[in-house]
Amino acid sequence: MKEFLTVKNLIKNYGDFCAVDNLSFSVYEGEIFGLLGPNGAGKSTTMNVITSLCDFSKGSVKVDGMDLIADNEKVKRIIGAVPQEIAIYPFLSAEENVKFFASLYGLKGRELSEAAKEALEFVGLSDRAKMKPKQMSGGMKRRLNIACGIAHSPKLIIMDEPTVGVDAQSREHILNSIKVLRDRGATVIYTSHYMNEVESICDRIAIIDHGKFVACGTEQELVSLVSDSRVLKITTEFPSDFDRDGFIGGLKKLPDVKSGRLNENEVALELNRSCRDFTMFLERFSKQGLPVTGISSESMNLEDIFISLTGRELR
Repeated sequence: MKEFLTVKNLIKNYGDFCAVDNLSFSVYEGEIFGLLGPNGAGKSTTMNVITSLCDFSKGSVKVDGMDLIADNEKVKRIIGAVPQEIAIYPFLSAEENVKFFASLYGLKGRELSEAAKEALEFVGLSDRAKMKPKQMSGGMKRRLNIACGIAHSPKLIIMDEPTVGVDAQSREHILNSIKVLRDRGATVIYTSHYMNEVESICDRIAIIDHGKFVACGTEQELVSLVSDSRVLKITTEFPSDFDRDGFIGGLKKLPDVKSGRLNENEVALELNRSCRDFTMFLERFSKQGLPVTGISSESMNLEDIFISLTGRELR
């Protein structure tokens, strides 16, 4: 497969703070590449470097064989960005917004009009072309945000949390649209806090933390990195004044426990795969007077893998 984006030994310093630490990776042409990491991990800085929104200290970035520095204007013309913060003008119509952003890439006249029409149709807003964003729902604004980022038919599309705060119907439409963009030949870098989204659309997934890559591969390849683990999930009912952090901290000190987390009334423990006896865990619940309303032992999903590799929840 052709490497469309190549990042090599990338370093970005802010004074004494190293936001990106000797990062190297490649994204193949025509794939959806998931980029995950906790806040402060360096993923936003990396995307800002790729889109030329910030410079970098050392290393190199190549897009479609072009150097980001030497061929900067050419590179920027084939990149489309869909930021997490909605970047549209509230008093311009949907069509006017798309035309404005597409015109920044040199489109004009009939070509500009056709591009705007096609982009709005693609995101399901062709019947809202004359509507202004201030009249739109959150999901419609998100879709318009995408239309503004893709109207110039970019070869590389950077999408940063494009489904934040949208309804289920809009989320499904956006995810399906991203897969269509890939099928049409675009290369997509996708970041999200919704693990099920990443699982459903990404061809490969990279996990970044402290400015470095922790792991990269397909979901199954990532699973193989922690294949000696299983996840025990126990559902209970915590009293309002219960010390949840202290309780989970005690569980994490037990034998065979690699990590643990709380999700409302569910305790999830990553255990050594060899662990088959869950009695000691249930006894801890019993001693605290906590009822066990559900228990299951499952294979690891992407969220479990993330926590296993980084030691903390995506937040």
